[in-house]
Amino acid sequence: MAAVSTIYSTQALNSTHFLTSSPSSSTSKQVFFYRRHQSQTNRRFNTIITCAAQQTVVIGLAADSGCGKSTFMRRLTSVFGGAAEPPKGGNPDSNTLISDMTTVICLDDYHSLDRTGRKEKGVTALDPRANDFDLMYEQVKALKSGIAVEKPIYNHVTGLLDAPELIQPPKILVIEGLHPMFDERVRELLDFSIYLDISNEVKFAWKIQRDMAERGHSLESIKASIEARKPDFDAFIDPQKQYADAVIEVLPTQLIPDDNEGKVLRVRLIMKEGVKYFSPVYLFDEGSTISWIPCGRKLTCSYPGIKFNYEPDTYFDHEVSVLEMDGQFDRLDELIYVESHLSNLSTKFYGEVTQQMLKHADFPGSNNGTGLFQTIVGLKIRDLYEQLIANRATVPAEAAKA
Repeated sequence: MAAVSTIYSTQALNSTHFLTSSPSSSTSKQVFFYRRHQSQTNRRFNTIITCAAQQTVVIGLAADSGCGKSTFMRRLTSVFGGAAEPPKGGNPDSNTLISDMTTVICLDDYHSLDRTGRKEKGVTALDPRANDFDLMYEQVKALKSGIAVEKPIYNHVTGLLDAPELIQPPKILVIEGLHPMFDERVRELLDFSIYLDISNEVKFAWKIQRDMAERGHSLESIKASIEARKPDFDAFIDPQKQYADAVIEVLPTQLIPDDNEGKVLRVRLIMKEGVKYFSPVYLFDEGSTISWIPCGRKLTCSYPGIKFNYEPDTYFDHEVSVLEMDGQFDRLDELIYVESHLSNLSTKFYGEVTQQMLKHADFPGSNNGTGLFQTIVGLKIRDLYEQLIANRATVPAEAAKA
């Protein structure tokens, strides 16, 4: 069979990419991914890989920096089993996490400019001009098709672009970061998408906690960073939530008048209706408008208590179901009382949501709606994956009968 070669070139600020496909047999094909920087014209990376048989399911998670993506990823990968760890023997500064069934890719790796380059050109990492969407699309498409790729690495410690790493196609690929739904081509590859929508007040409190405690940044530098990023966030990141199948919205509590501390949260799970293989969770009676205060003998609630709401609504002209929790749990083992009043959870057994929450009781948000709704979305994604795989398996069988 004659070799077939296809070349893709991008118009990113400082890079050119080539993908060459060369079938070597009827059951496998070789793919070469090249990356060449204008500032390093002699630097070229390539690899030969073979095609996997099973198509990968792709999940997109969008959020601003410091909004809880990492915690959500740990909850999600736990639902599928196995601890998520960096690739063995690879770059210790890799952003990739691999578990039994999932591979999580951080889209920061598709920055086309390093930290110095962004500063020189006067752009933030949120600006599309600082990211290589052509390479992102090519590689996500390849992984979805069962083809391994050599993915670049953005080093958050040094702010530089490191040598690439080999990523094998997993059963479930999660692409998380600033722009998973920005590029229409990438968006169309997603089987399900989530947006973490954190209010400005809550985001500021979280970012201070993370950047001061973990990265040694000063309060003044954090405030300056937030203000500098806000115009680009409003222009390029926030609009992506209109495309999400599920949005987890985190807001200040309404249970405490004029609350400024941000310790108690009101969290809304906005679920789009009509998404294939996904059916929204509901409280008591599907499609009704319900307000429920569960505190009492079966659920311990200290001040200011807990309040749930459920109702149909519209969100960016889409019909949605909205489940809301305001307040926090005192005892996670009592969560099963709340779980028993929720329907369509896609659990495998009674109390699975509670079990997952207890398993990760030390994760941020485990005592409020962020942890609860992240866990529920993780279980719904598992159900979606199983339905997708079952459906794909029936197609060849039906074709053979025909």
